[in-house]
Amino acid sequence: MKEKDTVHVFAPATSANFICGYDILGVALNEPGDEVRLKRVDKPGVTITKISGDNGLLPLDPDKNTVGACVQMILQHLKRHDIGIEIELYKKMPIGSGLGSSAASTIAGLFAINRLLGEPLTKQELLPFALKGEELACGHGHADNVAPSLLGGITLIRSYHPLEVINLPVPKELCCSIIFPHVEVPTRAARQILRTKVELKNAVTQWGNIAGLVTGLFLEDYDLISRSLQDDLIEPTRSILIPEFDAMRQITKEFGALGFGISGSGPSVVAFTKGLEKAKEITNILQSFLKTKNIESNGYSSSINAHGATELP
Repeated sequence: MKEKDTVHVFAPATSANFICGYDILGVALNEPGDEVRLKRVDKPGVTITKISGDNGLLPLDPDKNTVGACVQMILQHLKRHDIGIEIELYKKMPIGSGLGSSAASTIAGLFAINRLLGEPLTKQELLPFALKGEELACGHGHADNVAPSLLGGITLIRSYHPLEVINLPVPKELCCSIIFPHVEVPTRAARQILRTKVELKNAVTQWGNIAGLVTGLFLEDYDLISRSLQDDLIEPTRSILIPEFDAMRQITKEFGALGFGISGSGPSVVAFTKGLEKAKEITNILQSFLKTKNIESNGYSSSINAHGATELP
């Protein structure tokens, strides 16, 4: 692939954990997501010229911004010190939502600079840089958001040392309803309240659910997927930070969702469904319910994004 002077890319939001797979499973969504435009300029170095959709929260300093930092990392890795890059970041998703906002920006930056330079690196080779970007953004270099955003589909992190990420099968009709209630649950705080030790019987139950979920994906067995979408380790603690969580779970159960839980560290919640129409129905119902409790929200309905980051016209 030839090098380019400009490139425009989209990187999708993600739902980390896939309910029972804490820090090892992640799902790519069709919406929302982030967009990045890169432009080659004569003056060497990296400059961020525009950020929109962030309400002024993100720094323009490329050393402190995950997109700028990732672009610089790739240029340094490839020893392309002669190149000048101007960056525009378009945040098309809420920050601090539990939908992988920082991961989408990280992946958009990495994917864009790699395309601009003629794809010298594979997607798998970009992943270690993505972990460094996540570490800059939120203090932890986890792959459960960046991997699905980059690779698409449903990803399993089998190991971090060495990093090994596996794409799992995606059943054709698997979709999801995502609700982002307008309440604040910072990622760091959501991690700090977690127990550092768990009872063996609960761990055994969780291992069974993860194995059952992965098996259900391979067999395209929606009943097995549904029985496996349960979290006995993380959800009992984190759910207390999300208003009306138990009520929303009951609503999704009554309306035929396969499973319901927290997206990433919250406050977004996700209901997995068989079919997009069911996902849309549940999204509308949950948003209407939250409105009766004076809680505003963003709602999304999506099939599973099979492609991950992509170049736009």
